[in-house]
Amino acid sequence: MTEVVISGAGLWKPEHTISNEELVESYNAYATRFNEEHAAAIEQGAVVEKPLSSAEFIEKASGIRQRYAYVKEGILDIGRMRPKIARRQEDELSHQAEIALNSARLALDAAGKSGDDIDLVIVGCAYTERSYPAIAIEVQQRLGITGTGFDMLVACSAATFALQRAHDAITAGSARAVLVINPELTSPQVNYTDRDSHFIFGDVSTAMVLESAETCTSAHSYTVLGSKSQTVFSNNIRSNFGYVAYAQDVDAYCDENLFHQNGRSVFKEVCPMAAAHLKDQIEAVGLTVPDIKRWWLHQANINMNLLIVRRLLGRDANNEEAPIVLDEFANTASAGSIIAFCLHHEDLAAGDHGVLCSFGAGYSIGSLVVRKR
Repeated sequence: MTEVVISGAGLWKPEHTISNEELVESYNAYATRFNEEHAAAIEQGAVVEKPLSSAEFIEKASGIRQRYAYVKEGILDIGRMRPKIARRQEDELSHQAEIALNSARLALDAAGKSGDDIDLVIVGCAYTERSYPAIAIEVQQRLGITGTGFDMLVACSAATFALQRAHDAITAGSARAVLVINPELTSPQVNYTDRDSHFIFGDVSTAMVLESAETCTSAHSYTVLGSKSQTVFSNNIRSNFGYVAYAQDVDAYCDENLFHQNGRSVFKEVCPMAAAHLKDQIEAVGLTVPDIKRWWLHQANINMNLLIVRRLLGRDANNEEAPIVLDEFANTASAGSIIAFCLHHEDLAAGDHGVLCSFGAGYSIGSLVVRKR
């Protein structure tokens, strides 16, 4: 069977950041004004009072200290509370294709590849800014790639699921090399007026090149030993925005159409699922948990990551074993584990093993076991 390797990885981050302190100052000003304007209704029990927040609450609850924003303007404006992203004409490059290209070119350079070497482009992310044409096809055209491109949405597991599809395409012989991109433009789906979710997400774009070991020339490459994906339906993480809202005679941007979750249930249900999934996946390729040198885990919540690794190792992991990047990047949906890989993979020695893993809405869990070449 064809040996498939990850031969290049790329990380692009926006120039704008928003600290917890900035976000809290804006949210608290909004919440205070809201409570004052609805004081009578709140007193009567017809409207729920908005609680105030603090930077300390955010860091304790999530481990997040800041996040990147593709467009910062508008997010902190209490009269707007959402990014002010300029509408582009149909003959202009889309915003999401732009950030996808930024990381894609970095990944191609790391792999020593050009568009001529790629047969398939997969954009895997939590949201795409339009239904069609696919962002992947737009990127494909800009990079001069002849072949196929498609988008796939599997929430926070879109990256690992896309990597599995790439692996399968190469082993099946339908592609020589595959470019997987995760342009996570999450800020437009954040409800910045909700204390429990306004701090969670950040914008970023990551990319990876997968190819046959026979054609790999990069300095740092990883053989994919096995991949696994799993889905179990749950309503505990939802984003209901979609085209059907046009026909439902409701506010298309109401709270329930933006990201929302039952965080306690997610934590309780996903952590044991992810730990069991990883143990099974590692054993399926003939390894044991102690054989894993590096855990590149999904970056949603520091407490989830710590608990999952503790279940596997029987002890706490250090940052070298399981790097945490969400303090800087926040939750970047599917890109989190790829960011961790991009920043923490060159130091491993040949023969070292690692695991890429994501988990999120669906529920969905995806993982790849890899070995440094």
